[in-house]
Amino acid sequence: MSQHDTTHVPGTTGGGLIGWVVGLLVLVAGMVVAGFMLDAGQVWVVPETQSYRMLEQVDQIDIWVPEDSPQAKSLDAQGVPLVQSVVRTLEPESLELAGGDKTITSTTKVMSSHFVGALVTDDWQKADASGLFEAAPSGWKVTDQISEWETVTQLPPGSVDRPANAVMSWNRTIGVWLAAILTLCIMSFLIGDNPFYKTAEALVIGASAAYWMVYSFYTGIVDKLLVNLWPGLVRGWTTPGLADDWEWKWIYIIPLILSIMLVCRLLPKGGWIARWPLAFIIGATAGFRLLAHLESDFLLQIKGTIKPLWAVDTADAFMFWPSISAIVILLSVLACLVYFFFSMEHKGFVGKTARGGILVLMVTFGAAFGLTVMGRITLLTERFDFLFKDWLHLL
Repeated sequence: MSQHDTTHVPGTTGGGLIGWVVGLLVLVAGMVVAGFMLDAGQVWVVPETQSYRMLEQVDQIDIWVPEDSPQAKSLDAQGVPLVQSVVRTLEPESLELAGGDKTITSTTKVMSSHFVGALVTDDWQKADASGLFEAAPSGWKVTDQISEWETVTQLPPGSVDRPANAVMSWNRTIGVWLAAILTLCIMSFLIGDNPFYKTAEALVIGASAAYWMVYSFYTGIVDKLLVNLWPGLVRGWTTPGLADDWEWKWIYIIPLILSIMLVCRLLPKGGWIARWPLAFIIGATAGFRLLAHLESDFLLQIKGTIKPLWAVDTADAFMFWPSISAIVILLSVLACLVYFFFSMEHKGFVGKTARGGILVLMVTFGAAFGLTVMGRITLLTERFDFLFKDWLHLL
């Protein structure tokens, strides 16, 4: 390869390195000036301490409920003493609590649990703006447990009239500056490939991959699989709010086995095992997507084409533009179908109709491309809005 055919990597030559260093110094100097003169990126918040106190309500209960009912599990979890469990006939006054969605008559005999004792219900009462509490509602007792939370209210960017207790949030300010710097690094690709762009690109791809890996693991493995196989483990690990009566489901052993088989692809001689779950995933996904695409891309297209050419409203009055729209859609569809009909030579009337179909296709593709471009321009304007409003406070 001759010297003229050699392509240098940006920033590897001496002159290129000096240029990037100078550019970096100019960028840093500009950011420092923006930070001091425009208060760029500063985020101010107003902290507020919110107080809560616990209220208790104690009810003495004496109730019979079915042994395996949600009511029995709830009472046991709340610490109500269980006196005995016997087979008995439920009384009419206990039907509402014990029956649930089942029909229980006074002659039905079930294994019942007898709970007798104090049922304690707690709730939190919020203090007002001055930090004072209102009187406790009737039947509720005030406890000594008080919890305080510190909340912050973010002020609009570039606010001049700040309250006396407003403070600058350093973590949010640093976040705004990092977002602005990475945005400028990505935009630097307009002047060519450079180390700043490569660094920002690597950060975006790495952070996105890590985020979606954790998100997929939690929503797929934990929230779908483990919660149905080992609910007790998940309740004490990631989902403390899981219902106490949540029971494991044996049917989820099947996806567990398929998942293990899928990981076998990493084995030196066990790659063939992963083909079975992979085939199942592809087949099931294709089946589900087929129905969705059949509805959206086929049936709805036909439904949009088969419309009355003479459109009328509820009063049987003729509507001009809906009728014109239906006629244009019908003629456009027929022209496109003629263009893709190759059993006849495209000459004469058929050829002119096919050329009309080409025109319709070009308009459709142009509109789709324009929609894509407008979507990208929307993202660009959002970035400019962030730079000039949230960072530089010029808007």
